Amino acid sequence: MPDDPLPVHPGVSDRWAAFRRVVRLPTVAAVFWFALVFALSRVVSWKASAADLTGWLNLLAVFTRQSFISALSILLYAGLAEALLAGGTRSLRAAWAWRVLAVVAGSMVGGVLRYVVTYAPSFHSPFSWSWFAYTSGLWTLLGVCGYALLHLLRAERAGREQLAWARQAREVLAAQQMEAELSALQAQIEPHFLFNTLANVKRLYDVAPDRGRDMLGSLIAYLQTALPGMRSQRACLGDELERVRHYLAILHMRMGDRLHFDIDAPAELMSAEMPPMVIATLVENAIQHGLSPLPEGGRLRVTVRLAEDGRLTVAVRDDGRGFVGAGGSGVGLANTRARLQALYGANAALSLEAAEPRGVVARLVLPCRQLGGGEPARPPAARDWQAA
Repeated sequence: MPDDPLPVHPGVSDRWAAFRRVVRLPTVAAVFWFALVFALSRVVSWKASAADLTGWLNLLAVFTRQSFISALSILLYAGLAEALLAGGTRSLRAAWAWRVLAVVAGSMVGGVLRYVVTYAPSFHSPFSWSWFAYTSGLWTLLGVCGYALLHLLRAERAGREQLAWARQAREVLAAQQMEAELSALQAQIEPHFLFNTLANVKRLYDVAPDRGRDMLGSLIAYLQTALPGMRSQRACLGDELERVRHYLAILHMRMGDRLHFDIDAPAELMSAEMPPMVIATLVENAIQHGLSPLPEGGRLRVTVRLAEDGRLTVAVRDDGRGFVGAGGSGVGLANTRARLQALYGANAALSLEAAEPRGVVARLVLPCRQLGGGEPARPPAARDWQAA
């Protein structure tokens, strides 16, 4: 059996990442600017003579260098402390004890480095323990404050990231919920539409079996073209109008001269996005509640236009009996309104209004988007797409 490969220490990458989160270019730059401001405040507090500008600038440069040495030393030790604490199980009190010890060590090492940089290589001035204690104590206090501020900033940034992640997760869940609601609504519309069609076939079989057989064949042909697109969330206007034309042709076989229809839509809009089965539901509602109850039947007209505001308008007009009975209150129109609200919000609407001299106009308004993502630039000229 071959030997197992040597395992890689699991904490190395985590510790290095923790060190890099503290010791990075922005924090080093912030440390330098703090050292400059601190040195400037010290020089100004000593009331250096403005007449000797060169001496004043030299003094500022020396104190900036010294302050930067102490601050950078504390920053490096803080990074080492974070690397040591990465992935550990220490309590919050123990972790901060290690951080304070790191700041003390950094302050002391910084003090030694300041003495070495200033007096090397001759070291003509003796090392002052009082100066060392004062400098180390001062920079320990400053370092602890800076370390705490760094952790507050990191906690705030982590909170913002968690809030953004939670907001994104909520949007994803909302989108999934809306998709589930749309599927449920569409699942209600499909049997509602198909069951009514099958009821028409059954009724025709009772009165004219030969015509019922022909109608059943036409229905099968219709379902072969319509069913593949029913489960999709988006369709194009051309496919939806083709399904409507097949459906009206089937009804025309049952109603004969009692049904006349035409479909008027610009060819340029055939690729516009359209929720599946919406137009078919409006047509089915107009036939069932408007034209079918009348002995003489009537005419149904589907008109599609692009308005000046860039929205698509679909009007289904019938000259049937108008607002009588339960027209407009069924599950088909209710679910259609719910689907439009979920898909487009306030940008889409479905309204019913009385037609002149009689009948009802169902008007659908929704944003005009090409199925591929684009939008028509201007309203195209209308022309008859299909008539019967």
